[in-house]
Amino acid sequence: MPEIIAIANQKGGVGKTTTSVNLAAALHATGKKTLLVDLDTQGNATTACGIDKSNLEASVYDLFVGAATADAALVRPEANGFWVLPANKDLMAAEIQLLEFREREFQLKQILAGISSRFDYVLIDTPPSMNILTINALAASDGVIIPVQCEYYALEGLTGLLETINKIQEKINPKLTIKGVLRTMFDVRNSLAGEVAGQLKRHFGNKLFWTFIPRNVRLAEAPSFGLSALAYDRNCLGAKAYVSLAKEITKKTME
Repeated sequence: MPEIIAIANQKGGVGKTTTSVNLAAALHATGKKTLLVDLDTQGNATTACGIDKSNLEASVYDLFVGAATADAALVRPEANGFWVLPANKDLMAAEIQLLEFREREFQLKQILAGISSRFDYVLIDTPPSMNILTINALAASDGVIIPVQCEYYALEGLTGLLETINKIQEKINPKLTIKGVLRTMFDVRNSLAGEVAGQLKRHFGNKLFWTFIPRNVRLAEAPSFGLSALAYDRNCLGAKAYVSLAKEITKKTME
């Protein structure tokens, strides 16, 4: 059975898309068949994978409204290796149209039901808000990875997300678990980052990944070339960190 994981945090700028793209690449590099679903209306994950979002045969939006099959929308950028269900600005319309659906929270789950068996891992990049698209992602997922930038308001920003996850577990998806909390853009020289990391450890215990993602220039540069960090510079610290995270996740899956 595939493992479906949402990458979610209501706070923007914490590294959701960076994590989605690079974790997909790292899982693929470790031999896992991986699908990345871009569920953000900005389509940044799509662009970061080297896909022209303005010239798609079909997108996630078309799947939501029944205008295309998943096979028509699937794209596999050769340089990165993993599969992608791409998104563009059309997805903004889905936020409104989904409200008219009777089982609107489960539309993504139904879409993935037809193709997820082909993969070992399905990762979902979510919007930086708790809208119907994010709820669809959490309803379809087995687990959620929460990227957190270790800054002053990090824990405060997590409160709303944790409350939402609890509600999803109670009312929509009882199997949903927190796969782990991931420290992103982490600077070991910054004392505040160390303090926040300590707070995260006390609050989440073994749910805090041992792996952290450092601030890294090559990691930041890679999306502008339509490449994951592994494809851009597999020896950079960012690429190595995501390979470490992929190994940590596969180990958790087997436990």
